[in-house]
Amino acid sequence: MTTNLKTTDTPKYIAIEGPIGVGKTTLCRRLAEKFNYDLLLEAPSENPFLSRFYSNPRQYAFQTQVQFLLHRAEQLRSLKQEDLFEQVKVADFLIDKDRLFAQLNLDHDEFELYLKIYKHLTIDAPIPDLVIYLQAPVETLLQRIRKRNIACEQSITPSYLNRINEAYTRFFHFYNGSPLLIINASEIDVINNERDFLELVTRIQSNITGRQYFNIKATAG
Repeated sequence: MTTNLKTTDTPKYIAIEGPIGVGKTTLCRRLAEKFNYDLLLEAPSENPFLSRFYSNPRQYAFQTQVQFLLHRAEQLRSLKQEDLFEQVKVADFLIDKDRLFAQLNLDHDEFELYLKIYKHLTIDAPIPDLVIYLQAPVETLLQRIRKRNIACEQSITPSYLNRINEAYTRFFHFYNGSPLLIINASEIDVINNERDFLELVTRIQSNITGRQYFNIKATAG
């Protein structure tokens, strides 16, 4: 039986990031249950262009990206208006990552138009108290994508996943907007391994500051 936790040492707003297939949403759900937090999820299945993008990236990149941007912006705007971030939350995205994917998938003119739309939205996103960045090599991501068997994702190529991994590496190399906990999700299974997950829960409650790495082997001595 899972024990719900909510202590003053636990961050009030946790955002989880990482490439496709790394386990962001599943970890979100586990942490939400453990801490009795509300969930804020991306719901990519609600983007009507996503399956077309995976089949034809060049033709549908702009529509897909703008749809994601509008949806994410509306989620955050509604939460700000309703003061729901006074409640505790765990989310499976950072609004900052929207631009990461835009730079990755749009050509120059499309990206310039995207930036104008982004600026016009004047997104005032709340800052997470903790960001968890899940890393994994392309081979691991492909295995997990195949295992979860979402139809539109089966056309994702290794080269595209590699580009996403590189983009995330660059992004988080310079990221300093919140305390950051980096996890190698191919070596540490915080989703299916209860011991690893409970180690993570303890770490989250340890008042993380700056940039830290979660390494169970090292802490176990």
